[in-house]
Amino acid sequence: MRKIAVGQAGGPTAVFNASLVGLMESLYEDATLFTVTNGYQGLVQDDMEQVDGALYEWVRRHRRVPGACLGSGRYPFTPERMARAVANLQKRDIHTLVLIGGNGTMAGLQRMSEIARSMNYELQVVGIPKTVDNDLAGTDHAPGFASAARYAAMSVRDIAKDLEAMRNFEQVRIIETMGRNAGWLALASGYLKASELDGPHFIYLPEVKVSREQFLTNVRDCVRELGMATVVVSEGFAFSGSNVVMRGVVHNRAVLGGIAAEMGRLVRDELGLIARWENMGMNQRSCCAAVSAQDRLEAYEVGKKAAEYVRDGRSGVMVSIQRTEAIGYNYELIDKPVEEVAQAGERLLPHDFIENRTKFYSWLEPIIGEDMVKYPPMRRVKQA
Repeated sequence: MRKIAVGQAGGPTAVFNASLVGLMESLYEDATLFTVTNGYQGLVQDDMEQVDGALYEWVRRHRRVPGACLGSGRYPFTPERMARAVANLQKRDIHTLVLIGGNGTMAGLQRMSEIARSMNYELQVVGIPKTVDNDLAGTDHAPGFASAARYAAMSVRDIAKDLEAMRNFEQVRIIETMGRNAGWLALASGYLKASELDGPHFIYLPEVKVSREQFLTNVRDCVRELGMATVVVSEGFAFSGSNVVMRGVVHNRAVLGGIAAEMGRLVRDELGLIARWENMGMNQRSCCAAVSAQDRLEAYEVGKKAAEYVRDGRSGVMVSIQRTEAIGYNYELIDKPVEEVAQAGERLLPHDFIENRTKFYSWLEPIIGEDMVKYPPMRRVKQA
């Protein structure tokens, strides 16, 4: 039987494991599977386990569980380590590698394929997409994004109502979302905005530069009019002339975060308003209660499709979700070369979605869930 290594890489999502289950359920009867622990690190350290009945059933029980049951994480995958990973697969006579991940994962698969070829070792590589940031090229959207967007939209809707109740005590809330250098998740936070009076009143995206002065003017005018301002900012946003705010660098990867605190201090120091800033945190990518049913379904289906590619002998490809022209929401799963995906780099918000939020929210609706509820719109009240 063909030996196949399967693993998860990068930041988890709430539906990460559903893709793994879809893949393994489709291949278990026809192949000898090996799970890779902690993504690329497990490949380099030869930390793989042959799947028996007990392990298989344990993985299947994680279909609706957030996180990454095999372990994921970040790992500096140098060319030397890639060669070691290929050698470890060769030692076990494993000729197929399937990884679930984002931009870095697809680039890594492409490089491993090239290195295996240079070592005269036949290695089939197949990628399964995932990311909460939705910055992965080659697909309409990536599994994991819709659930994170759903959580962000519900959370900001509720935080805005909380501030509405407390505006005689504090005036500004600044909420920071994930997203790295793309604003998909931040813009999704406004999906449940019921009227122009409701929050979020401002959403700041990495794709759009704004000066500190304009930001302060926006907040000041909003507080004068409504008595409050709810602000959402993507972690990758930077003021004009400034660099993005970073928490630090881990494994040569910039860890973004802290822009909400910088904005909050500006509001406090320059406008004299009471401001609270908060990071939406890991619940964006792990809150099981906010999972989109469509997202979970598609995550499972891309795993099954990847198994089909394995059986058909396709290599160097990623499963891609593409909407069709049929009326309503319909999609097909097709293959995209991982080389093409890697070369395209980060997929930023398109200009027409930034300029036309109604269009973006119409695009978002079928994947985020049509069961989401907008609250009654806020009533305008006289400010003291």
